[in-house]
Amino acid sequence: MASFASPLELTARFHLIFGVKASLIMSLALFSVAGASPLASRTIPDYTTSEAGNPFVEGWYADPDTEMYEGLYWVYPTSSYAYDEQTYLDAFSSPDLVHWTKHPNILTIANVTWATRAVWAPAPIFRNGKYYLYFGANDIQEDEPAQGKIGGIGVGIADKPEGPYVDAIGKPLIGDYHNGAQPIDQDVFIDDVDGQAYIYYGGHSHANVAKLNEDMISIGTLDDGTQFKEITPENYVEGSQMLKRNGIYYFMWSEGDWTGPDYSVSYAMSNSPLGPFTRLAKILQQDTAVAKGSGHNGVIHVPDTDIYYIVYHRRPLSETDGNHRVLAYDRMYFNDDGTIAQVKMLVKDNFADGNMFDWKTYGGDWSVVDQRLVVASTEGARAFLDTNFTDLIFDATVFITDGSGDAGLVFRATNLSTGVDEFEGYYVGISLLGTVSLGKANLGVWTTLSEGTMDSLGATEHRVRVSVIDIEISVYVDDMDNPKLVTADASFVGGATGVGVRNAGAKFGTVSVAEPSLDPTGSIPRLQVGR
Repeated sequence: MASFASPLELTARFHLIFGVKASLIMSLALFSVAGASPLASRTIPDYTTSEAGNPFVEGWYADPDTEMYEGLYWVYPTSSYAYDEQTYLDAFSSPDLVHWTKHPNILTIANVTWATRAVWAPAPIFRNGKYYLYFGANDIQEDEPAQGKIGGIGVGIADKPEGPYVDAIGKPLIGDYHNGAQPIDQDVFIDDVDGQAYIYYGGHSHANVAKLNEDMISIGTLDDGTQFKEITPENYVEGSQMLKRNGIYYFMWSEGDWTGPDYSVSYAMSNSPLGPFTRLAKILQQDTAVAKGSGHNGVIHVPDTDIYYIVYHRRPLSETDGNHRVLAYDRMYFNDDGTIAQVKMLVKDNFADGNMFDWKTYGGDWSVVDQRLVVASTEGARAFLDTNFTDLIFDATVFITDGSGDAGLVFRATNLSTGVDEFEGYYVGISLLGTVSLGKANLGVWTTLSEGTMDSLGATEHRVRVSVIDIEISVYVDDMDNPKLVTADASFVGGATGVGVRNAGAKFGTVSVAEPSLDPTGSIPRLQVGR
């Protein structure tokens, strides 16, 4: 990603990544010049994760990189399909990291004569009054350039962040292997120290850095007279990303097989943009309760704050197609010594974006209305997140709109299907009559485990929490200190989490699922919740 290379460029954008901050006065003045609203006039997006749910946009996408242009957060991903179908790039913009606008076909092979397939991993940047988009194309292999085949890293140029981007030079910017690095998966970064632009890239387990000339469309020369310096850290596979914070250069990359569950992100720190980069730790990886194949990241930095988010792709737990990748982001924290803390993939959905991308329904008529997941009255219906929690703390609000039955939370659920109680797992429901019921379903057979009453009756929104540790199940309604129900059952050990109704209609909101070591916000350690 780029830094503030010159005052002229600052009028067009704030950089997402650097910890180096402009003064408030300068920030306001520059935004005014650019015709954009200053960040100070908006609510700062201070979240623990994508509060409106991950994935945060709809569709199969991967390899996201980010920028901030004219007061908007931008994400540029790969369209995640078979290589021959990867002939275009889309982008997404947002003023608040919640509401996203899709910008389709910002670059297509129609505007890049030498690209025919496998258009990957776009990297955006602004300079010289133009927007640049670097991309890989054609999946060139090591022996193919000598055979006359064309491919590698290209560069598009546009007058607007959303394009259309056209080929800037009519050929790849980097079209050969250097130091064993496949020319793909680039990131472009402008150092705030001297305005020097760098390109970091590499596949096939090799990484290079090179200087970009001021024109941004030609490769410069390093101090030793060469053009490409190998910087490959231990376990590097692909997905280069550069971040600067408090004068330190953070080089990030992906490890593992992109089609496998162990795809992940690691990083190194250096005092120089040229390295050396010694691997420190893996900071993002699969969570068998949340998602797999989590990797190839970008970083969002909220200007004039120390708020950072890691933006990445991952694969839903139940999916097996290697191309089924979706975009997610989670908070990225730094330790006091500047190292990056382990990233925790959190599960939340407050429906503030008006969507339910991460939910799969079984029966019923479901929609999102006024930041609530709504289901019309029906004999039986459920909506599930693609999760696999064993021990958990599961929170949501529940408002029963009508019906004589109940509505509530489903957990440790498997063999999901339509029909009343047609699954295996647990369900806790509340009713308009003030009852609380905990039971288990076994493919249509219902068994009540425990029953109780609430403190209030009628059509009121209630906060419901389920805490499950080993075989102990505790149920809370409104009062999070004193459980309404506590029981033990060992029938089911893990599965999906969701919401449901039986002979009722309901509205659900502010969903959060976490391990018992975290509170429902996903940030504060807890011990023996519900005991």
